[in-house]
Amino acid sequence: MFDQAHLLAILPEITLAVGAMALLMVGVGGRDEERGELVLWLAVAVLVLAGIFVATGEGTVTLFTGSFIVDPYARMLKLLALVGATVALIMSLTYWRDTDGGVKFEYPVLLLFAATGMLMMISAYDLIALYVGLELQSLALYVVAAFKRDSARSSEAGLKYFVLGALSSGMLLYGASLVYGFTGSTEFAQIAGAVQPSGANLGSSVWCSCSQASPSRFPPCRSICGRRTSMRARPTPVAAFFAAAPKIAAMALLVRVVISAFPAVTTEWQQIVIFLAIASMALGSFAAIGQRNIKRLMAYSSIGHMGYALVGLAPGTAEGVQGVIVYLAIYLVMTSGTFAFILSLRRDGKMVEEISQLSGLSRTSPLMALMLAILLFSLAGIPPLAGFFAKFYVFLAAIESGLYALAVIGVLLSVVGAFYYLRIVKIMYFDEPVESFEPMPRILAAVLGTSGVLILFFFIYPAPLVAAAGVAAKSLF
Repeated sequence: MFDQAHLLAILPEITLAVGAMALLMVGVGGRDEERGELVLWLAVAVLVLAGIFVATGEGTVTLFTGSFIVDPYARMLKLLALVGATVALIMSLTYWRDTDGGVKFEYPVLLLFAATGMLMMISAYDLIALYVGLELQSLALYVVAAFKRDSARSSEAGLKYFVLGALSSGMLLYGASLVYGFTGSTEFAQIAGAVQPSGANLGSSVWCSCSQASPSRFPPCRSICGRRTSMRARPTPVAAFFAAAPKIAAMALLVRVVISAFPAVTTEWQQIVIFLAIASMALGSFAAIGQRNIKRLMAYSSIGHMGYALVGLAPGTAEGVQGVIVYLAIYLVMTSGTFAFILSLRRDGKMVEEISQLSGLSRTSPLMALMLAILLFSLAGIPPLAGFFAKFYVFLAAIESGLYALAVIGVLLSVVGAFYYLRIVKIMYFDEPVESFEPMPRILAAVLGTSGVLILFFFIYPAPLVAAAGVAAKSLF
């Protein structure tokens, strides 16, 4: 029976979906150039309202015949995704004003639809619900990736993302069909009851691999690794959005699937997660070394950081999931602040993305350089900044579960990754200054300053985040 508790549980998704459709009507209802900014701020209000509905929920509610669940884990990750979407949307305002003749109302509307899909992904408790949420997010993001129609690079990004997404969708559906064929259900709870250790009822002749991972007698692995995309040549605010909220939703979905649907075959999916963690950390560490464009560097950096988050998932324990949630929360703050800095790099009315152009920034804009240095040191995992604690929690979970090799590899790759972060600091503080940048917009300065302060002083009082992550993680087990 669909009662008031069920309605309140899905109120955030309803708010986002109805709000997006209403704002679409607002946008097409006039030709005023300021209409886009109005829609953007209304979209921010809708995201904030949805966040309030998420935060005020309590308990665990399962609805739609078990295909949708709202528990402390879902609420925690939904809040992170909504915060990431809200901050990215606010930061995009100055970019669209300066480079595209004003905000196009379609952009915030598409982000609302994508956010709706993210929330559905996080609460999905069924393979069909998982796919619907994933595709709702992806269809909106395909358009967002190619939003600058007059840019060949943006169009290329959208096309590549569409092709990769279509291929991934096929792999995901194939994996889901195998799971349904072997278990007779698409619901996570029933799948968990049907799957037995050592692949007893999965069929000994069914094998699969993820990229170059070692084969595993675990058919669902295609659905686990079927959705992996990389950063493309998207507009900078789009890259900022892609770097945070969608990654949080994807990681939340992956954690939910392996923990809730396949707890009895942890050994089987663990080797896949370990490989993906090592591959992501290695790619993010080594591929970014030669980058001279700061946006591309952050794109590879985001791949590496998702690898570190997977280190926390590999043990398959509540402590590991807690580490993943803490990592995602801190990563969100670090990434938002860094992209606020990137969006502010303007000289003579044009965006600047070359790292060499940051030369001597500490002398031309000392506070700006200080905030970025804090974020870069944190991204490198240097104590006592928040990034150090993020890595500490995931590595600790791996060590406690006996995954010593994974933890050692992670630490070593973290040292490699620190090189390109520290190189930027060296350029800002020790190289000869070049022409100064335009004054930083207040919105971006607020995001950068807030992020830097949170990262710098996190060690003083980390208990609220750690405790909330612990409660969220335990609700999965």
